[in-house]
Amino acid sequence: MSKHVAVLLGGTSAEREVSLNSGRACAEALEGEGYRVTQVDVGPDIASVLTALRPDVAFNALHGPDGEDGTIQGLLEILKIPYSHSGVLASALAMNKEQAKTVMRAAGVDVPEGRIVNRLEAARTHPLPPPYVVKPNAEGSSMGVIIVRDGRSHPPQILASDEWTFGEQVLVEPYIAGRELTCGVMGDRALGVIEVKAANGDWYDYDAKYAPGGSVHVLPAELKPNVYQRVQELSLTAHQALGCRGVSRADLRFDDTPGGTGRLVVLEVNTQPGMTQTSLVPEMAAHAGLSFGGLVRWIVEDASLNR
Repeated sequence: MSKHVAVLLGGTSAEREVSLNSGRACAEALEGEGYRVTQVDVGPDIASVLTALRPDVAFNALHGPDGEDGTIQGLLEILKIPYSHSGVLASALAMNKEQAKTVMRAAGVDVPEGRIVNRLEAARTHPLPPPYVVKPNAEGSSMGVIIVRDGRSHPPQILASDEWTFGEQVLVEPYIAGRELTCGVMGDRALGVIEVKAANGDWYDYDAKYAPGGSVHVLPAELKPNVYQRVQELSLTAHQALGCRGVSRADLRFDDTPGGTGRLVVLEVNTQPGMTQTSLVPEMAAHAGLSFGGLVRWIVEDASLNR
């Protein structure tokens, strides 16, 4: 008898649409692999819904707060439903960018300098000399990220407005020039390295990530073999240091600009990377010879409790 898989998708975070796309794609692929699948749009009643549904496995396709920060993972532990991706602690750690950097740095992974400041303080005066980056400390998909360019006289005023919905504390980091790289980890092995370029030549923001034609993916990334291997090593080290399970994806910057530092820096680790047919991790898996259906099957069979 085939396993009954509850695909958790949607939710209430700012990344709801991304999660719906990921979840629907995974549900369709899992049905193609012979699983019995129920799509569950996660709301406040999720505990009672799952108790009534009694699935064999929960496939976590949520993104953002509640789905990616250890919250839903803790609930699934209480309900004794095996689930995919990372567990409570790793999810909470990776979602808190500043805490994750502390752990990764201790494991020998180069991460950006920076500090946490109040958003109103960051709107009054430059917390760092431009250029620098302001980002919410616990969001994904480049939500709320602001690049303050060199020569800008005033700090970003949106931080002091009612339009800012990403919390009172923000993480500020020096802007790292160079190339945007990303590398997935599947279990105990690193996948291929992709260089991501925004199609408009700007930076890889939310629209570049999710709008059709918004970005160009170069796989394998055109890097010297030692640099390519180092990206894989850093991604796997970060995954293991944070205690991640299943599939994760590290985002990095490589400063190979003329006269640049040559640094290879891990910006963050995503414990719930996008999972549509055209997302980065499925693209890396395909490059390694694993179909989208094979990837989601692997994720389901890897599911467990006490992750």
